[in-house]
Amino acid sequence: MIKVGIIGGSGYTAGELIRILMFHPNATLDFVYSTTNAGKPLSIAHHDLMGDIEMNFTDQVNPNVNVVFLCLGHGKSKAFLEQNQFSNHTKIIDLGNDFRLTKDAEFDGKQFVYGLPELNKTAIQSANYIANPGCFATAIQLALLPLAKSGLLNDDVHINATTGSTGAGVSPSETTHFSWRNNNMSHYKAFEHQHLGEINQSIQQLQAGYPNELLFVPNRGDFARGIFATLYTTIEESLEDIVAKFEAFYAEQPFVTVTTTNINMKQVVQTNKCIISLMKKGNRLLITSVIDNLTKGASGQAVQNMNLLFGLEETTGLHLKPCGF
Repeated sequence: MIKVGIIGGSGYTAGELIRILMFHPNATLDFVYSTTNAGKPLSIAHHDLMGDIEMNFTDQVNPNVNVVFLCLGHGKSKAFLEQNQFSNHTKIIDLGNDFRLTKDAEFDGKQFVYGLPELNKTAIQSANYIANPGCFATAIQLALLPLAKSGLLNDDVHINATTGSTGAGVSPSETTHFSWRNNNMSHYKAFEHQHLGEINQSIQQLQAGYPNELLFVPNRGDFARGIFATLYTTIEESLEDIVAKFEAFYAEQPFVTVTTTNINMKQVVQTNKCIISLMKKGNRLLITSVIDNLTKGASGQAVQNMNLLFGLEETTGLHLKPCGF
């Protein structure tokens, strides 16, 4: 059994990790670290676990677990690792943004691999340290990478993506307050969202020298979880040829489905799936990509990476069905 530790155990991504790992056939939770809830049951922070797991938060770290998931706020993982040492055999999966960019990937003798399995599966399988992708970054990259692989990104890409309130984290703020968010919509960080760095990095990995812009407008939706992303760009190839390229790119990727039908977010919420829809009008290609921001966009993908690190089938523990109603 893989002994697992979770750091930053009170947040949404940690709660989602616990939900998945408590039923994982090859993993067992060793500790869930939270200084604010130490000694209290997990269900104090994660009400959906009541009656399912008898375990308390702790403020003690076991440095000898097989894998540790860092579910800390962005920019806090590096500081935690500076203050807490793990054994040489402990693998680390960081769900923050500290190590995602190539310029940040080396830390204290550890080389972090960017953990998008559909792009870097071979590198992940031989790695010890993983930088888990961001949620918007996952949905957008999966929508664009087959085009980059074929050298078909030759114009600006216009991206409009809406995320649920859980994407903002568990700490309440003005824009996550129910009375503000309900029946409301707004955008933020237009054209400068922090996930653009990792998205551009992955595109350059497949289509070096891509000279155009990704024009990304992120939106806040009045729902709890999920990402609905639409992207369009100019491409001369026929829809049939484009669909064939997407299907070939994802032929060995169990969590990505390609279709030409209209799709909706409920088809993926609470699962590790990404569904991509392709449509074309004239020379404009419309791509729709839907994921759950907490699962495929965070904790589910982190477990997928754990499976690859330990030589398991990457779908292990991740056969999750959405609720369509």
